Amino acid sequence: MSQPIINPYLAVLLGVLAAAFSSIFTKAAEAPPLIIAFYRMAFTVLLLAPVTLVTGRRELRAVTLRDVLLACGAGIMLSLHFATWVTSLNYTSIASSTVLVTMQPLFVIAGGYLFYKERINLLGAAIALFGSVLVGISDFQVGGQALWGDFLAFLGAIFVAGYMLVGRGIRERLSLLPYIIMVYGSSMITLFLAAVIYQLPLVPYSPGTWLMFLLLAAVPTIMGHTVFNWALRYVKAAVVSVSILGESVGATILAYFIFHQVPTLLQVTGGLIIITGLVIFIKSTARLDS
Repeated sequence: MSQPIINPYLAVLLGVLAAAFSSIFTKAAEAPPLIIAFYRMAFTVLLLAPVTLVTGRRELRAVTLRDVLLACGAGIMLSLHFATWVTSLNYTSIASSTVLVTMQPLFVIAGGYLFYKERINLLGAAIALFGSVLVGISDFQVGGQALWGDFLAFLGAIFVAGYMLVGRGIRERLSLLPYIIMVYGSSMITLFLAAVIYQLPLVPYSPGTWLMFLLLAAVPTIMGHTVFNWALRYVKAAVVSVSILGESVGATILAYFIFHQVPTLLQVTGGLIIITGLVIFIKSTARLDS
């Protein structure tokens, strides 16, 4: 395996910063959840397809049917992740939704050990997960729509864990761009079919909403998810998964300044605990890998 051009642990943290904008741009887009998710993927494919066709055309032609099916399966799970998570934002707060969807380390750590024999230091991961529970626990006390939103966000965590675990295996065989164009492409098609089935309008939308679609593609997807997929070739799936817990901290801070959603004392405390857990986890995992 070739050496990465930058430190993959640093790249993952930068990806987390980009991913934190996902809920902000989604909340600002005035469109149905499935439409938001579809255009997020559609703009991502439009931005990446030209580069992929120029640099990865030969590799795309040589991809085995098994890897095509796996990549498309990962894309379908990604589309289900977006569909459930984006919908959850209509029923619960940004903080609670982001926290629940980032509970996916529970599934990724278990799957990483089961399928890839990945061993990690669980202390930092446990601390970060505990912080995530504190960030969102105030919303768990609210019934009705908030509970439905929390459930949808949790389903999003299961789907994104599957997407990440599949990527961990395929990225050992495929370059980044050929892999992600199949993933994002199949995700886009799945979301388009869902929008057609539910008879959701593809147009018209305001210029501001179109801008949000484009920003969702450029920042949390290309600078976030694509960076995560790049890093999966060099680090354990659990490293990417646990690091994404930091997204809830960034999203909560951004929600305060943009939407004036004031975090509770528990959420602030939980955010500090998440950061502490991430520092412990990444440092201990890096030592195990060295």
